[in-house]
Amino acid sequence: MQTTTQVMDVAKLTPTHWKVWFLSAMGIFLDGFDLFIIAVALPLIVQQFHPSHLMEGLIVAATPLGCILGASVFGRFTDKLGRRVILLLDLLFFVVFAGMSAFSWSVISLIVFRFLLGIGIGADYPVSSTYITENMPKRLRGRMLVSGFGFQAIGALTGAALGGFILMVHPEVMAWRWMLGMAVFPAIIILLLRLSLPESPRWLLQMGQVEKAAAVAEKMTGKKLKVEAIQASQSSSFLDLFSHRYIRRTIMTASTWFIMDVAFYGVGFFTPVILAVMAFTKQTDFIQADIAATHGAMFLDIFLVLGILISVLLVDRWGRMILQTLGFIGMAIGLFILAVSPNFEGYNHLFIVFLGFSLFNLLVNIGPNPITFLLPAEMFPTHIRATGHGFSAACGKVGAAVGGVLIPTLKAVIGLPITLGIIGGLCLVGCLLTATLGYETKGRSLDELERKLEKDMDQAEIGLLNLQRDITRLQSDITHVEAALSKAIEDVRRMYRDKEKE
Repeated sequence: MQTTTQVMDVAKLTPTHWKVWFLSAMGIFLDGFDLFIIAVALPLIVQQFHPSHLMEGLIVAATPLGCILGASVFGRFTDKLGRRVILLLDLLFFVVFAGMSAFSWSVISLIVFRFLLGIGIGADYPVSSTYITENMPKRLRGRMLVSGFGFQAIGALTGAALGGFILMVHPEVMAWRWMLGMAVFPAIIILLLRLSLPESPRWLLQMGQVEKAAAVAEKMTGKKLKVEAIQASQSSSFLDLFSHRYIRRTIMTASTWFIMDVAFYGVGFFTPVILAVMAFTKQTDFIQADIAATHGAMFLDIFLVLGILISVLLVDRWGRMILQTLGFIGMAIGLFILAVSPNFEGYNHLFIVFLGFSLFNLLVNIGPNPITFLLPAEMFPTHIRATGHGFSAACGKVGAAVGGVLIPTLKAVIGLPITLGIIGGLCLVGCLLTATLGYETKGRSLDELERKLEKDMDQAEIGLLNLQRDITRLQSDITHVEAALSKAIEDVRRMYRDKEKE
């Protein structure tokens, strides 16, 4: 008889699958929308508050810094408290602090509110990826994860489009407040819809809640299930990520995500700014320059969407490692093209700038951006999946914060072309790490990947793990024996009492 997880691995997609996927993906949409709307709003914020280069970088870096805390802490809570409760809590953070960011009265207040907003955004990374991973059939898991993550690109494109529209309708410095506050309305709708989401059956099994797991799986797959035994829960801690069993996976997922986010967010946050410097320097009015640069950013964001579509088609055919390796190489080439673009003039200069950006955006979303999101959800087992994903996402947001501070700081010191060249070199390091530390996960069930993990362990570790499981079973047997003995003793006592009464 097939287990609950085996049935889920081969199930056909049902309306419940699509509901789980869409509402998880919409959280990622909001992440992309908010993290990139700041790129359009930033020139207006700078014009109003006149921050230093460092403070300008901190405005951008505040949300990724909050993501570090949110991803690492709430990733652990996701494994302890369940997927559903964190899916609701992270959106509550988003609603409250996205709204408060729009009413900021100073640079400091804006930084604080966007940091708190980042906690909610960071929490969404491990819980959304884990939730999609644990509920999708294995043949479509990669495609569903990548397409779900693709909503970040749709969110970024929507943010750029909405920012441009607000600037055209309300071409004033204060328009940035409308930009930052607009995400509150869809967030409230998504929060209300998420109230109807079920808990992950795999997490319920991990917690020993067999009947609930079977009920959710039956609703999701449309098949009647009979669960024969409880899957023993494994205890875990955050430090397990750095044990011999997981350290290679932790280094692989965390380091490549860090590098990807240095490049992606460092360039993405400042795309309108970079375009204004490189392509629209002849605009004398800063609002008109911002509108022109925003329109350029909207055009370039189309390549983010195109990249995700290509990744969805290839992720379960070519595999994760090939896409991530080629993606890092393409990102590097795009940044090197941007670095040499000042050597060209006129229309050739404009063409080279857009070529570099287009190649960067296309390849980052074919490979590293969705794949670094996908890999931790597949490489870590159920009892520590969200913890591992949360730590990797936190390292990525460290990279995003570094990129947010790096671009304006280095631009002021050594110039923009050299800065972009340095980030391009870092992308080649990401390619090298992927090629040396990565292994392919396409086409394998989560149970298969967990068994592979055990095969990779030392024999001594396997022996200790088996001993731990034997002790757990022995403790369960002893509990049953004690209960039986207690019942027998009580029966004997009752018999004697009955005889005495006679």
